[in-house]
Amino acid sequence: MKRRRAREYALQLLFQYDLTGNELDEDTLKEFWESNDEDQDVRQFTQGIVQGTIEHIGALDEIIRTAAEHWSVERMAVVDRNILRAAVYELFYMPDIPSSVTINEAIEISKKYSTGDSSAFINGILDKIQKTSDDRRKKNAD
Repeated sequence: MKRRRAREYALQLLFQYDLTGNELDEDTLKEFWESNDEDQDVRQFTQGIVQGTIEHIGALDEIIRTAAEHWSVERMAVVDRNILRAAVYELFYMPDIPSSVTINEAIEISKKYSTGDSSAFINGILDKIQKTSDDRRKKNAD
């Protein structure tokens, strides 16, 4: 459950970043963690996802755009877009986490934070992306 909380915190921070366009600097993170008292493991996992997602946001959006036929990333609900970004980051850049876990976590978080239709939308897109990420993981393991 610690990683679920970390993913939820990552969604909150990515949502803030997406809406404001402001960098998540040290002061912003300090204020965030003051209002969300968590142990160091949760903080590190959260910040790893957030920093990695922001660092690779252009590539992640392109992966999502390709998988989401007839949907532009910009037209997606802000919550859904950031759940997808974080999950795709995990799929491509965190090979120690099984892709099925990443997808399940994204679906569960969407059920909690988004609309009733979002979980099916997110599942469909991540299922398309999973094959590509699994192929990449295999290639990198060889």
